[in-house]
Amino acid sequence: MKHDYDIKGRFAPSPSGRMHLGNLFTALMSWLSVRSRGGKWLLRIEDLDPQRSRPEFARLIEDDLHWLGLDWDEGGLDDIGPNPPYSQSRRADRYAEALQRLVDAGKTFPCYCTRAEIMATQAPHQSDGRIVYPGTCRHITSAPPRRPSTRLIVSDEEIAYIDLVAGPQQFNLARECGDFILQRADGAWAYQLAVVVDDAEMGVTEVMRGNDLLLSAAQQIWLFRQLSLTPPEYAHLPLICNSAGQRLSKRDDSLSAEALRRRFSPHALTGLMAYMARLIPAPEPIAPARLIPFFSFDRLRQLPRHIVVSDDLSAHGGIF
Repeated sequence: MKHDYDIKGRFAPSPSGRMHLGNLFTALMSWLSVRSRGGKWLLRIEDLDPQRSRPEFARLIEDDLHWLGLDWDEGGLDDIGPNPPYSQSRRADRYAEALQRLVDAGKTFPCYCTRAEIMATQAPHQSDGRIVYPGTCRHITSAPPRRPSTRLIVSDEEIAYIDLVAGPQQFNLARECGDFILQRADGAWAYQLAVVVDDAEMGVTEVMRGNDLLLSAAQQIWLFRQLSLTPPEYAHLPLICNSAGQRLSKRDDSLSAEALRRRFSPHALTGLMAYMARLIPAPEPIAPARLIPFFSFDRLRQLPRHIVVSDDLSAHGGIF
């Protein structure tokens, strides 16, 4: 195998609950993508939300990945590698420095709008759940008596990129989301700023995740540009959905890592996920390392936008 150590992928779960089938599917595909080219795989714990994140869930994430047979070269709770810490809750100084650079460059503004005030400005026909910030505070002259959030200014232009799985993408951030938050009024760091700073510092070259984050990639590319940094390549996978057609959440107990480990061996679950990704013709037990030669972006591009599975996975082979 030709080794390309410049390739570095990452898996960055949130420790707000037990992982589910969709998380494990993403982890496996990301690991295979990197290992198929001899690159490095990084595990980062995205515990920005102190109300929902729990250390015990972070430990379970590592245990579930080890159980499945996935190893990482950098990161994790032991902070392996040259860019510790690898948990976002301990990286506030990095985010503060990046934010100050943007503030000093005049690329941000304080925003005093509440969520309710922004919601009141949304078009009544808007039904997809997106909230588009209307730019209310861009040129504010008098500040209300409350702490502001900090927003990044976006331009009315197209952000285009080639997704490794979903293909060509194009978004106008001014129309799709508006100026977006980098730091909340309560001081909490926004996801977009944290992942951009971390991916840049940690040398991440490939981000693989669910296709519900296609717009996030455009936001992150814009932020990379504002910080004069090089963005990684993005690969957005089909979402794994339950029998009702809803994307999996950590409330789907029947498809949680805990439930899956009770019902399947690691190789059996790996084989099932490889079959879902069309990497193998039948859902047969197989070790992750044996799948490396079969990984193919071409096969992932042929998948539907959503993969619907039954709660007991019986539709994917009773041999498991």
